Amino acid sequence: MHREMSAHLVLDVTAPATLAFELAVSSQYACTEALTVSVDGRFVQPTALLDHHGTRLHVVQAGVGRLLLDYTATIDGRAEAEPTDEADALRYLRPSRYCESDSLGPTAHAEFAGLRGYDLLAAVSSWVGSRLSYVPGSSLPTDGAVRTLLAREGVCRDYAHLVVALLRALDVPARLASVYAPGLSPMDFHAVAEAYLDGTWYVVDATTLAPRSTLVRIATGRDASDTAFLNVHHGFADLLELQVTAVAGTLPDDDVRDLVVVG
Repeated sequence: MHREMSAHLVLDVTAPATLAFELAVSSQYACTEALTVSVDGRFVQPTALLDHHGTRLHVVQAGVGRLLLDYTATIDGRAEAEPTDEADALRYLRPSRYCESDSLGPTAHAEFAGLRGYDLLAAVSSWVGSRLSYVPGSSLPTDGAVRTLLAREGVCRDYAHLVVALLRALDVPARLASVYAPGLSPMDFHAVAEAYLDGTWYVVDATTLAPRSTLVRIATGRDASDTAFLNVHHGFADLLELQVTAVAGTLPDDDVRDLVVVG
């Protein structure tokens, strides 16, 4: 499968800062890519770091000024299969910062009693999709799954957090992945949940905004605290501009009942 991705960011760095970007495609892909970073026209060389699940970080020590970042990637084919890791299966059963599965246990058991396996994934996806309204700008960066359920609205990361929390409450390992999503409208970075069944991580995207089979993994972790496209440390920077593109040769149909992996 042929896919092309790009990201363009403009930041105003108002105090020298350490900027950690997570926007390059996962190391699981064979791809052709380019990444350039400049501050006030002077090119800066990022430090590349490898995190869990092939997540790649690019760390920039930025002085005060206007920072521009441009990233492009082209992929032909699918990602390498991720090996089974039982430690991860246990790690992703625990509550986390934005996925309060312990608080949502009673709700999960009341709504999905008797469901198991693939039927449970489809039911949780449909339930979250029908309970929430997709409203850009409706949630705060600090909102977790509980607040999202009470508000009944949010964006992709909020949908994914609620799916992850409900599945963990039902003893299904679940995690969050940030992705490039061909077909997404409006185009942006996208977030989806993944559930672990029978040794495989399957995508659960309650927004149904993009076909799951075309998704390209960027970062993977417990929740958005592990997968944010930008973290600012030891200084200050304001995001002024963000443009994301993701296209695929074909956009297939998607059925919530199908089992799909990010690849």
